Amino acid sequence: MSGTRGKFNSRIGFILAAAGSAVGLGNIWGFPTQAAENGGAAFVVMYLLLAFCLAYPAFMAELIIGRHGQANAVESLKKISTNNVQRKFAFVVGFGGILCAGLLMSFYAIVAGWMVAFTIEPITTVVGADSASTWLTTHGTQRNLLFTLIFTALTIFIISRGVENGIERWSKRLMPALVVLLVSLAIYVLTLEGATDGLKAYLIPDTSRLLEPELIVSALGQAFFSLSLGTSVIIIYGSYVGKNENLVSLGASVTLIDVFIAFLAGLLIVPAMYVAQAQGVEIFRDGVLLSGDTLVLTVLPALFDTMGNGGIIVSFAFFLLLSIASLTSSISMLEAPVSYTVERFGVGRNKATLIMGAIIFTVSCIIIFNFSSLFGFVISLTTEYGQPIIGMLCCIFVGWIWQRSSLLNELKNGNEQIEYSLFWKIWPWYTKLVCPVAIALVFINSL
Repeated sequence: MSGTRGKFNSRIGFILAAAGSAVGLGNIWGFPTQAAENGGAAFVVMYLLLAFCLAYPAFMAELIIGRHGQANAVESLKKISTNNVQRKFAFVVGFGGILCAGLLMSFYAIVAGWMVAFTIEPITTVVGADSASTWLTTHGTQRNLLFTLIFTALTIFIISRGVENGIERWSKRLMPALVVLLVSLAIYVLTLEGATDGLKAYLIPDTSRLLEPELIVSALGQAFFSLSLGTSVIIIYGSYVGKNENLVSLGASVTLIDVFIAFLAGLLIVPAMYVAQAQGVEIFRDGVLLSGDTLVLTVLPALFDTMGNGGIIVSFAFFLLLSIASLTSSISMLEAPVSYTVERFGVGRNKATLIMGAIIFTVSCIIIFNFSSLFGFVISLTTEYGQPIIGMLCCIFVGWIWQRSSLLNELKNGNEQIEYSLFWKIWPWYTKLVCPVAIALVFINSL
């Protein structure tokens, strides 16, 4: 089977693909909103601390499981199990992560479809198609169905091409484009009136808020969710990594890129809030952020409208940025069930991709037709319950089930001196004790 599996052709290919999985709406939409709601710079400091102290070790656990197993999430976990009970546990954890990834994409494709619609809206405005512009930016069943289908089809096209020609090739194209757009927009926004106040709020921390329990738990949750933990995605991507690669540095590179892009997004969106406020758009009321969940679709378009013709260009670039970020994440979400279907049932990749894509789109349609009752429920089920539980169980697998000698041997592939490093002295017990407790705290808070 291993001979027919895909593989990343280059180190940079894996880094950009894994970073693309991590970098999505959670970074560019969620992180800045969380920062604005939880003390600005104080949240940023705590997020950076927890991303490297807790999220990175958990990320490494999933990455090592995947590289060792060289298979889908279920089979990779079974390979480090030593008895029937552990193998049943492996199936629950692996398949649970795959199911979580599929459900994530079912609502993610809807939101990403909104981003695509808002990307097209500036074009219809320029050509004078006002009715089309209104339709594109107004919540409605027909619009949601159409653009969810378009976005799902884009994801299916890329995944059907395989690891090298699909995931790796498109990640190399989309990730640099995302960074260029993000930096360009941030530079432009920082030149506008009011941006300096936003920059101060984002970069100068109120140290008295650093130890607030709600801030810490929010930062911890953001760090875990933004790195795609608990969805089997990193296990699968790890299975496509060659045995000669140094996993410690690979994991660190992905974490750095993910955190860097989240930080860049904050440099764009938090100052943009204050620019909008200077233009008369109400952002805060009595110190509380308004419309946090819909900020990107309400406040920022209002800001773009105040910029005249330049605002049309900025709006197009901004929502194109969000569409690209959405696509780099959805690729990994679809790959989770596709890889399992291909390897478990011997189905061809093209057929498996179409089947899984169709199933996920069907679930998306069910959510759209029952939007008020299902949309928030599915988001809560996956991000607040599914991801923390699966992420915690993966850490338990590495810390308590995987034999230490076998784990060390896997890490020695690509890094012969790993057992003498600071990483090996700290990471095994850290993953065994600290990470499960930390993730459990996030889950308990969500309850």
